[in-house]
Amino acid sequence: MKSAYLALFLTLLCVEAIDKPAEAAQTLDRTPRTAVMSAFEPEWTALKTMLSGRKDHVVNGTVFATGTIGHQPVVLFLSGISMVNAAMSTQLVLDRFTIKRVVFSGIAGGVNPDLEIGDVVVPDEWSQYLEVVFARESAGDYTLPGYAEKTLGNFGMMFPQPVQIAKGAREPEKRLWFPVDTRLLAVARNAAGTVVLNDCTSGHKCLLHKPKIVIGGHGVSGQAFVDNTAFREYARKTFDADVLDMESAAAAHVAYANKIPFIAFRSLSDLAGGGAGANEMGTFFQLASDNSAAFVREFLKRLPRGP
Repeated sequence: MKSAYLALFLTLLCVEAIDKPAEAAQTLDRTPRTAVMSAFEPEWTALKTMLSGRKDHVVNGTVFATGTIGHQPVVLFLSGISMVNAAMSTQLVLDRFTIKRVVFSGIAGGVNPDLEIGDVVVPDEWSQYLEVVFARESAGDYTLPGYAEKTLGNFGMMFPQPVQIAKGAREPEKRLWFPVDTRLLAVARNAAGTVVLNDCTSGHKCLLHKPKIVIGGHGVSGQAFVDNTAFREYARKTFDADVLDMESAAAAHVAYANKIPFIAFRSLSDLAGGGAGANEMGTFFQLASDNSAAFVREFLKRLPRGP
């Protein structure tokens, strides 16, 4: 009898836990802010020096630094490298802070052959090149499962697919591209003419060209560091990609799902396998990071004041 009562009691506890609404995450700061995220330490070195009135908040090991850059209230943080880290930390900042827009500042690999190391690119939309089906190979050809789409060209067994976004009781929304906010893109375009980009590293390693700014075009992201000529050419041909990185499309995906404006600034540290010699990221990642940060600073100056 006692065991029957115990079983009933545990069942009622489970029902109560299921029926109880989830508690909202604690809001750590109610000032409306621009979230400025980067993936790894060198990418926010310059941004941290621009921050006034810094106050740190630590959530699940991630440091969120609030303050202002110019007149603009911001929260700076590192997502960590990778699509999963970017998605997780973007949702975290939206849950814990009062965010008006999400801005990504960092480095990327160049895919467009007209771009060079040090250039800063602000794409107007992002896609995920590793959201794919690995197709079955038979008799020298590939066979896709019945549910899979063949919207874009494949890279061997890899066939790109749209991302599915949950819509409650409705059918999931399928998206191949995540748009950048058009108003933020206009602000970036307005700021571009006032930005001075570096062409030499602190160690006096100089580029043979003057870096430039490109507004618009396509960016692609995936869970891989690409240093491969064949894949670089595939990304250019298939996605008409200008730059390739490991985070931006994930952050754009989360911002889209939360109806928050998004924009990403990416400066080229390497050519994703397109250079004549060895990959040059190790030489130019800080120069590229600083160029992106310099543009973001000018961008923030031109954002409207107030909530």
